[in-house]
Amino acid sequence: MNGDPRVMEHFPAVLTREESDALAARMDAHFDDHRFGRWAVEIVAVTPFAGFVGLSIPQYETPFTPCVEIGWRLAADFWGHGYATEGARAALEFGFDVLRLEEIFSFTVPENLRSRRVMEKIGMTYDPKDDFDHPLLPAGHPLRRHVLYRAVHR
Repeated sequence: MNGDPRVMEHFPAVLTREESDALAARMDAHFDDHRFGRWAVEIVAVTPFAGFVGLSIPQYETPFTPCVEIGWRLAADFWGHGYATEGARAALEFGFDVLRLEEIFSFTVPENLRSRRVMEKIGMTYDPKDDFDHPLLPAGHPLRRHVLYRAVHR
């Protein structure tokens, strides 16, 4: 999945197997450290692993950090079936009802319309004044500018 150019279109690069394994190890460590994280997406009777969805704490500085971010990544074969939306709704519910968070953030590049639609479907709001430059990407990088969405506990 992380080596598929379609899946990684809005990321700086596809990941090698070693980089993908390191990402999985960081996700495991996040669970150990925070007792929440990104869950594997299983589609019963279809696949034991379609991707991941869940909550995490970004490890870099932005105008809105520290915060909890909701995110997802699914293999391209599973796009367009509502799995990301269903998982993201469950993650928001978990964040608000179990973790008692007041606000949850999500962000992506402006061109990532699939993810932006998921953010909107789950009730997140967007304000252009919150757009920001991702601190892990250098000035001039075509993916540096990001849009920020928020969900507030009601």
